[in-house]
Amino acid sequence: MAVKKVLSKQEILKYHLGGKIGLSLLKKLEDQRDLSMAYTPGVSQVCKEIENDPEKTFSYTSKGNLVAVVTDGTAVLGLGNIGPKAGIPVMEGKAVLFKAFAGVDGWPVPLEGVLTSEGRTDVDKVVETVKRMACMFGGINLEDIAGPECFEVEDRLSEELDIPVFHDDQWGTAIIALAAVTNYCLITKKRLKDISIVINGAGAAGLRIADMLKTKGASKVVICDSKGTLNPDRKDLNAHKKNHIYDTPAKTLADAMKNADVFIGVSAADCVSPEMVQSMADYPAIMAMANPNPEIAPEKVAKAMKNRKYIMATGRSDYANQVNNVLGFPYIFRGALDVRAKKITIGMKIAAAEALAALAHESHIPEKVKKAYGRSFEFGPEYIIPKPFDPRIIQWEATAVAKAAIKDGVARIKKVPKYEGFLA
Repeated sequence: MAVKKVLSKQEILKYHLGGKIGLSLLKKLEDQRDLSMAYTPGVSQVCKEIENDPEKTFSYTSKGNLVAVVTDGTAVLGLGNIGPKAGIPVMEGKAVLFKAFAGVDGWPVPLEGVLTSEGRTDVDKVVETVKRMACMFGGINLEDIAGPECFEVEDRLSEELDIPVFHDDQWGTAIIALAAVTNYCLITKKRLKDISIVINGAGAAGLRIADMLKTKGASKVVICDSKGTLNPDRKDLNAHKKNHIYDTPAKTLADAMKNADVFIGVSAADCVSPEMVQSMADYPAIMAMANPNPEIAPEKVAKAMKNRKYIMATGRSDYANQVNNVLGFPYIFRGALDVRAKKITIGMKIAAAEALAALAHESHIPEKVKKAYGRSFEFGPEYIIPKPFDPRIIQWEATAVAKAAIKDGVARIKKVPKYEGFLA
């Protein structure tokens, strides 16, 4: 287990001074000739090309490699509704990861004035605002928008725009969780259709994790919110939660976890007790992904399980098996942008998860990965999904996404690109 390094507030604030992203030029500007091409009079020729064929915006502007990271600040990390300005550091962070891991230019687009008088997301305003500025971007990454409004925002934008729209809080963690559960089943020799899965957290992430798992064949999926399981007796469920009602006698999280094979937490810190973990089935998986503090600390799980076999995962980088969406969104957009996909389909999401799961089986781990984490890796309980600094992820995942886009008929370009690593 890695040694956790405590970061001081002063150190973090110093790191963020001046922001984390900026503009760099892709073409030289050294003399009068360059200036004439970059701006007037030369640029007018490019404007005319695009006027005659708007699709050429992808070729002659930054659009083809530019993603808007859009938020209204209503659900920022674990901080809640802190507003778009306070959410900018997170959006910049996403842009850093886009560029470093997949070479995608992401740019923060925090939206003000798009909330109702009750402080909720005004779906119409968000959709209209994003549509008005979408012509500049090759994709839209929705971020930190509260549910249930986030579902309608994504659905409407996906339908009304001809570029990929992806709400990372819904699908990012879900894709990585599917990869992790896939490999859990392989290690334990259990079948996805047979295992009992408990998801704690019925927000955007929890519901989409359930969708992904069910799409791949899971049938025994119990979801819990703050009031208990989503069962037929509940009369207080919104339409999105009703889609995941499971007929179970279990009413509480503790009840649901008895004999469960997999626990997936996308909820709150310290809501799972050692006794709950002890009540799970043989060789369980505990995926406690609340950030920054998990539903139950790995140290407590280790003590509770004693000599029993189990697999532990969190959303943190300082423990084994980090289930984090950094393994997803940069590469999903990379593949989607490079075939100029019109949308991101469920097939593309499944392809991303399957690629990540398969990559973890590869025996040769690059030295860069070993150096980044100070240890070696071998597929098994301590390594069920690849590490973020693995340079092979872009080759496996972006390629799989691009192929799926072509297969699903949403790609403008029918040729699969070849990839090399970026930061990793």
